[in-house]
Amino acid sequence: MYLQDISDVGNPNVTVIPVAGIAGKAWTVTQFGTIFVTDDYITETADPKSPGVGRAQGMYVTAGLDGLNSHVMISIVFTNKEYNGSTIQIQGISQQFVPGTEVAVVAGTGKFRFARGYATFETYFLDIPTQYSVIRFNVTVQHH
Repeated sequence: MYLQDISDVGNPNVTVIPVAGIAGKAWTVTQFGTIFVTDDYITETADPKSPGVGRAQGMYVTAGLDGLNSHVMISIVFTNKEYNGSTIQIQGISQQFVPGTEVAVVAGTGKFRFARGYATFETYFLDIPTQYSVIRFNVTVQHH
């Protein structure tokens, strides 16, 4: 799956925004204490026009004093035909500037009830001037 991530607050289609941080400091991905809320569109392929799978909704906090780690709390909310309404809950420390990072799948609902496992995130495409990125997202779960 691929997360379509738009961070430009001036863009009407923005999907991730900073909502809180340290007073007097820039609210950036590397500033300790900055909290972001996200609602990324998830697609089957890297192409933003490919069929939709769902939404990645939640928040992350820059949790490392050095700005290198963030604590991620995201619900993958499926909207596609096969898994519509089911969710996967993800939580853990994500190393922001490592080529591939891994976090825990801690729960799920619907077809993913009692899910446990892991998810990996990897930047597939990054365009800094437009603040648009595509994140490749793989999930391995065991569920009932």
